[in-house]
Amino acid sequence: MMKKQTPLSRRTFLKGSAMLGAGWALAACAPTAAPPAAAPAATTAPAAEAAAAAPALPFEVAPEAMNPLGLEAGKSVEGIFFEGGFGRGYLDNAAEIFRALHPENEMTVEGIVRVGEQLRPRFIGGNPPDVIDNSGAGNLDRAALVAEGQLLDLAPLFNAPSLDTPGKTFGETLFPGSQNDGKWGGVQYELMMAYTVAGIWHSQTLFEEKGWEYPKTWAGMLDLCETIKSDGIAPWTYQGRYPQYMNFGVLMPLVYKNGGMQVIIDIDNLVDGAWENPAVLTSLQQMQELYNRGYIMEGTEGLTHTESQAEWLQGKAVFIPCGTWLENEMRDMTPDNFNMVVKPVPGAQDESTYASVMAWSGENFIVPSQAVNTIGGMEFLRCLMSKENAKWFAQNVSAIMPVFGGTEGIELSSALASAIAIAEASGEDTFNDNWDSWYTPLSEEARDRTGDLMTGRITPEQWIEAVQAKADEVKADPAIPKYERSA
Repeated sequence: MMKKQTPLSRRTFLKGSAMLGAGWALAACAPTAAPPAAAPAATTAPAAEAAAAAPALPFEVAPEAMNPLGLEAGKSVEGIFFEGGFGRGYLDNAAEIFRALHPENEMTVEGIVRVGEQLRPRFIGGNPPDVIDNSGAGNLDRAALVAEGQLLDLAPLFNAPSLDTPGKTFGETLFPGSQNDGKWGGVQYELMMAYTVAGIWHSQTLFEEKGWEYPKTWAGMLDLCETIKSDGIAPWTYQGRYPQYMNFGVLMPLVYKNGGMQVIIDIDNLVDGAWENPAVLTSLQQMQELYNRGYIMEGTEGLTHTESQAEWLQGKAVFIPCGTWLENEMRDMTPDNFNMVVKPVPGAQDESTYASVMAWSGENFIVPSQAVNTIGGMEFLRCLMSKENAKWFAQNVSAIMPVFGGTEGIELSSALASAIAIAEASGEDTFNDNWDSWYTPLSEEARDRTGDLMTGRITPEQWIEAVQAKADEVKADPAIPKYERSA
């Protein structure tokens, strides 16, 4: 059985960020210089030249922290990373730190999308890159990688001295609980680079102009949507071709607010009939009302995530579900004075559950066990989540790595400030699910059926029938490793 996936305590997380007048941000779909514009899908930084031009480190490194993992001089390191909402600037910055620390080692950085499609052949061929960001749509099946022994145990990295926090190990510089989602069977196979809050986004400027107030109940949301619709604006859009955004952004929060944590635990643990819980049906019915009442922007179904988000930024819809990577992903397209903010999903029945939010660790970095230079892969990760790079990330990407001291002196955007506000308000009342990362077939079934639900092709009852059948199929398949949580 897998070690239980314990949600990170919101209070612990906020204490970890120290809130030194700065705060923390959250991110997940997953970037030194100015925020990068869309880069080519795959670009590499030649190593010898980069190493020769590498700047001096901007901080002192203790002797024992120079090369604690024993990286062999002259041995190159290949990094291939998902390039999404966070861009690639933070990766390039980490590579510059690496090159300054190890000028004799070549370090290449390549940004790609659809990680699974591009890297699966290399795993099959036994020659995967040394370090990977396995995120984004079409990523490698995390559970399958673990089950097949394809991932390196990162214990040596977590026990190594921190690069720029004297007296601490790398693991001790990370917020308590922030790496729980990277543990499988008690082993730390993944480094979770960012922390994400999911919620519903809107323009605060628009709300102030219209005199609207964000609702604290789902009934209030529907009432406000009617007001918005009568004003000639579509109340909602979503990432139409990727309807899973509605699952983590709206459905599962409603399930939690309607039924509590035990419903989600039962779903994660493949308890018989878990999806047939009345709280799930009520939540699906509430969510589908957005479609039934004509509150979804016309054409949403055919849009990609960035296309729907662009329409939203142009004022064609008021609300969109997303995680806190949204600000950076759409930075170049955001109008001046838009002032995007994120709010919790409104309370399902009353205001008592309004403050609860869905949050998780994300942007999972891995070192393949078959890689040529696993030491180099781990050493890059030590640079990646150094305090220095965490500050760059917060300042330039408006998002936070769970690194102590990584937000000191950072001016907050409206998006970041709103994320902090709902995190503070939620206190211990944060939650997350695991079924969608543990069981890919179940995740895909729920994604596709939600696409049908939000276009009126199926009813909530039919959604439950299909997803429960897939859960039963997964549970009965001995080839699929099973995991369990208790809280």
